Amino acid sequence: MIRAVNITKEFKLYQNPADRLKEIILRRTLHRSFHALKGISFKVEAGETLGIVGQNGAGKSTLLKILTGVLLPDSGTVHVDGKITGLLELGTGFNYEFTGLQNVYLNGTLLGMSREEIDARLETIEAFSELGDFIREPIKTYSSGMVMRLAFSTAIHANPKAFVVDEALSVGDAYFQQKCMRKIAEFKKNGGSIVFVSHDMNAVKILCDKGLLLDHGSVIEEGEPDKVINTYNFLLARKSKGEEIRVYDSPESGKSYGNLKVEILDAKMLNRYNEESEVFVSGEKCVVEIGLKANETMDNITVGILIRDRYGQDIFGTNTFHLKVPVSLRAGERCLVRYIMDEFNLGPGKYTLSPAAHRDETHVGECYQWVDVIRSFEVVASNDFRFVGFSKLKPRVQVGSL
Repeated sequence: MIRAVNITKEFKLYQNPADRLKEIILRRTLHRSFHALKGISFKVEAGETLGIVGQNGAGKSTLLKILTGVLLPDSGTVHVDGKITGLLELGTGFNYEFTGLQNVYLNGTLLGMSREEIDARLETIEAFSELGDFIREPIKTYSSGMVMRLAFSTAIHANPKAFVVDEALSVGDAYFQQKCMRKIAEFKKNGGSIVFVSHDMNAVKILCDKGLLLDHGSVIEEGEPDKVINTYNFLLARKSKGEEIRVYDSPESGKSYGNLKVEILDAKMLNRYNEESEVFVSGEKCVVEIGLKANETMDNITVGILIRDRYGQDIFGTNTFHLKVPVSLRAGERCLVRYIMDEFNLGPGKYTLSPAAHRDETHVGECYQWVDVIRSFEVVASNDFRFVGFSKLKPRVQVGSL
């Protein structure tokens, strides 16, 4: 279990190194203060994963360094039940002049392992890293992916109770990333607490039980990963446009945001009988209708839809920009945008629909309105053939003689 209570961290920034000494001698302030963390509090239970997201400079890496003891907070407390290890910035705790093997002992010692413990786990660490004979070469000759292999292998085999993972995993190849993810899932299943920082929103949705959104050192959203990620998207849209973006909760449809220059009035889903429905047969017709109202005269409006599964993963999304169907409205004018899918080829399961109206290719440019989970619906199996997965591909099978 990890518990952080009111963590704050401030850095003094100087224009040049000599100002540090001048400040002491002259007793004059020659720095400016940067508040990296401002009263951060959260709790991660045993067997739970917390995903932390935010823009560059939000305070994510600083927080992880405090959790692992690399930095000390100015105020607040961190409590961890047992040992905590992790994968921070690539190469943290390594000497690049040493061989990989020597660095296992160096880094393992820094992680709290005795030499006897490292000796006992050395073979396992070597095997997991799959570095082969390179483990006896200086790591200054390693690629960034090889350094990551060694760092992760050492940290995860230190038998921690809590594990933190920064974006360093992203430098590895797809095969080793998947291997790391399986090891992290196994660690979690065995009761370990995990703090996971990533810019991969789908990874956060899949791996994490809850999320935390940091911005300029403060927590601005926490809770279910979907909710946190949507607020993160709102933040990006606001930053891109540089204007006020209103975020509010709609009693009918959950969270919504945008500048409301164009407003989404409603969204309906119609079955093959042209009837509004919440249940659809896989492979049969489905029509999505999005009602819009322009509060200002707008040209080149983009209207999009996004379908997610019950785990919050993005299954399908498109918009009128990509389909080359421009929408223009005068102030006060209304219109209906219809997405007609003659074959709704989704696998059986529960899904959600989120519509958006924005400018250009994505909602990040300028978001008029995004309504998160405006409809929930279910897809049931058809009678033609059974399959598993998200997509109904309708393959043709031929059998011939050899």
